[in-house]
Amino acid sequence: MTTIDAETTAAPLEFAVTKNLNAATPARVAEVLENPGFGVVFTDHMVDICWSAKGGWHRPRVQPYGPIPLDPAASVLHYAQEIFEGIKAYRHADGSVHTFRPDRNAARMQASARRLALPELPTEYFIESLRQLVSIDERWVPSGADQSLYLRPFMFAKEAFLGVRAAQKVAYYVIASPAGAYFTGGVKPVRIWLSEDYARAGRGGTGKAKTGGNYASSLLPQAEAYAKGCDQVVFLNENRDVEELGGMNVVFVFKDGRVVTPESDSILEGITRDSLLQLAQDRGYTVEKRPISIHEWREGVASGDIVEVFACGTAAVVTPIGALVGTDFEEPQPLGELALSLREELTDIQYGRREDKHGWLVRLV
Repeated sequence: MTTIDAETTAAPLEFAVTKNLNAATPARVAEVLENPGFGVVFTDHMVDICWSAKGGWHRPRVQPYGPIPLDPAASVLHYAQEIFEGIKAYRHADGSVHTFRPDRNAARMQASARRLALPELPTEYFIESLRQLVSIDERWVPSGADQSLYLRPFMFAKEAFLGVRAAQKVAYYVIASPAGAYFTGGVKPVRIWLSEDYARAGRGGTGKAKTGGNYASSLLPQAEAYAKGCDQVVFLNENRDVEELGGMNVVFVFKDGRVVTPESDSILEGITRDSLLQLAQDRGYTVEKRPISIHEWREGVASGDIVEVFACGTAAVVTPIGALVGTDFEEPQPLGELALSLREELTDIQYGRREDKHGWLVRLV
């Protein structure tokens, strides 16, 4: 049994640990870590914490990874009351394992929970749940270049009840999967399809929440992007302002030293994005979060005012955008040096190769 040091806002939790008696062999782990892929192989254990309206957060456990029993009437299956997060653990040269800005992921999950009428998991519980899982499954944390252990905390309504209201019983889990380098053979510019027929989220909707429904609504236009020979899709809002890609934020670099990213109440706050913006600001760039229209994007590239466009997110970190493609146009995008330079700086911090001046790293093991 292990205990977290809780603050006054959250009572201590004790995690019961049940070892997986059918854990992967060392040979199997080594085989997976040679070529981890992404989200296809999972570690031996998972975290499980229950919540109820009467009992609050309780029964925290680390248990063998496996199927989750669920009543057919569970609210999540009918009303999509569900949220999740994505965060990585990084192996440092001294063998220790760190994660990056978990307090921000915890805060974003709390904001998502508020929007989806789910209970807010305290920050200290969130961070400790990551520590518990990584501690028991540390051998799954890879040490290859650009490799990491991807952690997926998620929460869903499990109450068996068909009435349309917020569920009074909720489950929180954390699972983990070794992740290989997003780009094999180096970072490559991507082609982006401009979706004008579909919207990812609307004003007053769930765009700022990290909930599965947002991603479900992006799958059809993403398939359309693939059919058009593109790698990703970018969405607009009702004002024809740029929002985000299917799962990444967009950043524009202007020749006058401004770094601009779209901002609205339907765009998910990006932790990788905000970290890159802070590093750009440290270098003397002027950072702006504001609406930016598709017209400003296209005109800015055409006039030379915009000198670089890139996407960013937890999985890929930074991806230069090489082309914007629409129904009747294809426009090459300028490729600069800032995106890859910021990517190198950020990943150096995450892997412990460069000083963490902002105190972003949290040691897990």
